[in-house]
Amino acid sequence: MLVNALYRDDFYLSTAEAVVTAIHEDGGIELDQTCFYATSGGQPGDTGFLERSDGSKIALGQTRHGMTKDIIVHVPLEGEVQPLAGEKLVLHIDWQRRYKLMRMHTACHLLSVVCPYPITGAAVGVDDSRVDFDMSETIDKDEVTAKMMALVHENHPVYLQWITDEELAANPGLVKSKNVRPPVGLGRVSLVCIGENSAVDSQPCGGTHVSETQEVGSIYIAKIEKKGKENRRFRIRFGSPGDEA
Repeated sequence: MLVNALYRDDFYLSTAEAVVTAIHEDGGIELDQTCFYATSGGQPGDTGFLERSDGSKIALGQTRHGMTKDIIVHVPLEGEVQPLAGEKLVLHIDWQRRYKLMRMHTACHLLSVVCPYPITGAAVGVDDSRVDFDMSETIDKDEVTAKMMALVHENHPVYLQWITDEELAANPGLVKSKNVRPPVGLGRVSLVCIGENSAVDSQPCGGTHVSETQEVGSIYIAKIEKKGKENRRFRIRFGSPGDEA
């Protein structure tokens, strides 16, 4: 069953009510709607718990997509009790973890602004993220950190803008990823925009982000690794360069 992915319209929604629509053989749970983000685009899926009417909890170890992107499966930890089809539940995201992922994912977008090279890979983590660029230039990590923090301090708005598949096809320059194409076929694609009228950046992305760059907080480039003749891996961490000592 196609799910109503509530997080697509509200990244800050941490709890919601839903009805169980299917139970998989491996224990995975499908719901009619969810605020849980499913693993995709380098961002891990949400964890948290489902609350039953008697107050008991079903702890979730991961959230993933099913056969298509329109199916979201909530996977309980081993040994957890299964709910019943048709049962009404209250969803609770591990908000502290999700919010750090939102901050990190936004930081990755800021890095792509400072380093305007084709992206060859990325992985968003709770405390450490990486973005790989198709580049051979030598660049100073402290200089990159300073430029990213300038964007943070300028406190630009971060927001979504929806465009059609056709509009994306007509504007291929919006896509920064060299190897992964944004999902099309759903009729619309979300652009994550930074700055008034997208003055800082605009790119297709289905992940979750904070609403203004100031929320990212202190970040820095901990390391730049050479991964081939024309590939550089940037590692982003929360904090400041002195924290490495």
